[in-house]
Amino acid sequence: MHEMSLAEGVLQVIEDSARSNGFTQVKTVWLEIGELSGADVEAMRFCFDAVVKGTLAEGAQLEIVATQGQGRCLTCGQTVHIQLRYDPCPLCGDYPVEPTGGLEMKVKELEVE
Repeated sequence: MHEMSLAEGVLQVIEDSARSNGFTQVKTVWLEIGELSGADVEAMRFCFDAVVKGTLAEGAQLEIVATQGQGRCLTCGQTVHIQLRYDPCPLCGDYPVEPTGGLEMKVKELEVE
């Protein structure tokens, strides 16, 4: 389950930010997860809760901000919504569609004390 290592990475970002900004408690974490990132949202929630036990983020609420997968069709040149990396273009039906958005996972915002 790679979500566990992703959750550990999120905790590292939080701890680094706490050292830089001097906060001691995290109330809410907004995590942006792209549709094409390969991260399972429910597994991420579970792993986040497990990883933050005993840390400054224990008890923090995890808010997931989903971003749509986007790609540019190399045949028709249009930017389109795709749900999987290897989907055909929904406009012309051709391949390949180069993913251009929805690939990321990042800590978007923290609410701290």
